[in-house]
Amino acid sequence: MPPSEQARWFAEEVQPHEPALRAYLQARFPTLGDHDDLVQETYTNLLRAQANGGVRYPKAFLFTAARNAAFDLFRRRGARPTEPVTDLLELTVLEDRPGVAEQIDQSYELEVLADAVRALPDRCRQVIMLRYLDGLAYKEIAVQLGISAETVKVHMAAGMRRCAAFFVARGLLKSAAPASAQPGEASA
Repeated sequence: MPPSEQARWFAEEVQPHEPALRAYLQARFPTLGDHDDLVQETYTNLLRAQANGGVRYPKAFLFTAARNAAFDLFRRRGARPTEPVTDLLELTVLEDRPGVAEQIDQSYELEVLADAVRALPDRCRQVIMLRYLDGLAYKEIAVQLGISAETVKVHMAAGMRRCAAFFVARGLLKSAAPASAQPGEASA
């Protein structure tokens, strides 16, 4: 893509989403403070992807890349050495935040969720991202992707089944037995 066309594409398709992206980062990752570096890294990843074959859904790519960049930043920060605690009296304060083990568990589950979504077929991934990341209704997704609302529902169901199977394979979810095989239930 020539530089002038790339600049036009960026100005029309990407920059209008920057305020929403910054609001999303502030709401989702308030402890990161200044989000300029994340936005810059996200733009860099978006431009690389556009140069390597194009980005069909810039807004979805933008928000996903920003979220992944934030997760990477948290991982990098987690590797820092800790300072020794010298005054144990300050540690008696109760906190309502999750403990370290819970945070690590949540972080792992988020990584697995991101991997599960990345493993979905393109259309399923697009539908799920538009539904859960952008909060669009089925009809809005259908209009945006040029498919019927029923097809959106089919892709949602298929994507959810695939994600559940992904979780089961990694031991994060127990496999559910078919309803007809559950004890104590009468068959129709």
